[in-house]
Amino acid sequence: MSMFSTGILVLTSPLHTLPLRIAPVLSSAAQLVERTLYVHLHPGLNLGSGSQPRPVFLPPAVDLSTLISRLYSNAADVCGHLDVRVLLTNVRTQSASCSGTAIPNCPFPTPQSLSHSPEVVLTDFPLQDPGQSHQVMQCLQRYTGHCYVCSPSLPSVLLHPQLVRLQENREGLKEPGEEAEPMQTYSDVVVGGTFDRLHGAHKTLLNISCLLANRRLIICVCDHAMLKKKVLKELVEPYSLRVQRLQEFLQDIKPSLQVEIMPLEDPYGVAVVDPLLQCIVVSEETRRGGEAVNKKRIENGLPPLILHEIQLLKDAHHTETEEEKISSSSLRSRLLGTLLTPPKHTSHLAALPYVIGLTGGSGSGKSSIARQLEALGAVRIDCDKLGHEVYQPGTAAYRRVLEEFGSDLLNEDKTINRRALGRKVFGNQERLKALTDIVWPEIALLVENRISQAREEGKQVCVLDAAVLQEAGWTDMVHEVWVTVIPEEEAVLRISERDGLTAEDALRRLQSQWSNSKQVAHANVVLSTLWEPEVTQKQVLKAWNLLQERIQPRQEGHVLVSPSSQL
Repeated sequence: MSMFSTGILVLTSPLHTLPLRIAPVLSSAAQLVERTLYVHLHPGLNLGSGSQPRPVFLPPAVDLSTLISRLYSNAADVCGHLDVRVLLTNVRTQSASCSGTAIPNCPFPTPQSLSHSPEVVLTDFPLQDPGQSHQVMQCLQRYTGHCYVCSPSLPSVLLHPQLVRLQENREGLKEPGEEAEPMQTYSDVVVGGTFDRLHGAHKTLLNISCLLANRRLIICVCDHAMLKKKVLKELVEPYSLRVQRLQEFLQDIKPSLQVEIMPLEDPYGVAVVDPLLQCIVVSEETRRGGEAVNKKRIENGLPPLILHEIQLLKDAHHTETEEEKISSSSLRSRLLGTLLTPPKHTSHLAALPYVIGLTGGSGSGKSSIARQLEALGAVRIDCDKLGHEVYQPGTAAYRRVLEEFGSDLLNEDKTINRRALGRKVFGNQERLKALTDIVWPEIALLVENRISQAREEGKQVCVLDAAVLQEAGWTDMVHEVWVTVIPEEEAVLRISERDGLTAEDALRRLQSQWSNSKQVAHANVVLSTLWEPEVTQKQVLKAWNLLQERIQPRQEGHVLVSPSSQL
């Protein structure tokens, strides 16, 4: 069967059996849906009775909260590529469901629009009689069309025949007929987080927050100062994009809720001043933060908030350097070495050799990565060495530097004393620009010569190792820009140890360069030497292998056109 971009999965199994069914059902659904999978919960729904069933309200229950956590956890394990969203429009307390609706007993007075239009509806409904298949699928279509805006001819699929036999492991599960424990809900709820690259743990947090909130949900999103300590903070999505994704997700899962999203620039935010708030949702990790919020509220004369704690989701795919829980920092680390943005238009450059511009701040480990790429087969062009060459006696730059800055720069052997030159331009942007206007174009000419030489030798890849790649405007000479980053405090330690500078001088040097964030904004690929050398080696190898896949068509095309170029 063909793949669909977006699907709705209607789960009908009784609540006491659903936890065991989730993983195989999701695995089957992932064979048909490739992007977004909405999940609609209606335990006990009978699609084979002969009469058309209607959606009903489900009361918030502890079992439902546990089920949602398990669903997102299983989704991360068996179908991590899918954007799974558990819909909660039909989950509401009795008091909330009976007020302000045209049809008190119906969660969907009109079909709900979803952000992504469903292309297929799936269900775990167990078909007892194969002869009922057509009737059940029609019933499923009508049921789904009553709940959500979708095509009347929406294809429907019964997943039950594809399910594996379930294990009889019922430990911790409720027995049929056992009364569900109700869940305490609140008028106004607050939750905070970074919400970078919205993943299963975020969705669990948000879904349970929506279960708890009857009227209003405030979401405080980390920004600016609250991002400083984040691992690979340069790869955190922009605040506006994170907010946009939150808004879309929440509009899908519980459109009746009043949602307020605001930046969090200190550990407390609005939670310590809003008198209407009743509950704050925390995890095992952030419970102490919730307790600190309550301490501040009491100081402000406000009642403390109920702390509702959720469990962290385990990441079955984490590596040795990643956290055991599902986390944004792990997702960001997996981006290292991958193509973050497509290469710019480079038709003015020869197809081969493919030129990588490798740059990064002082102490970032850029040159060690360049040497690793060289070992893998790239031609390394060291711009620092070329910088020394342009100062040699007899060169154009040599003559112009002496004209501009004076012959008192000369050593006894007539070479330029670069330390003395540095003192003349230090702290003077105008004089520094006068120097770089002389030197950078001359280095660029040498780079172009090295690239031409590599082309004549039949080389496939060149790595331009250049600390000032972007400042000097040399990106026009490369097909891709690769940037190495490490945290500022780590860079200060490395520079101080390597160059014998004080921490203040090392920091001053870093601050005179482009920031990590500014460099990453112009990067196609990002790497980091923050961890052990073996981790960096794996990053570089991954980046190299992915690069080979990108340039293979160029290599094949080069082979095809080479004979004609000899004519």
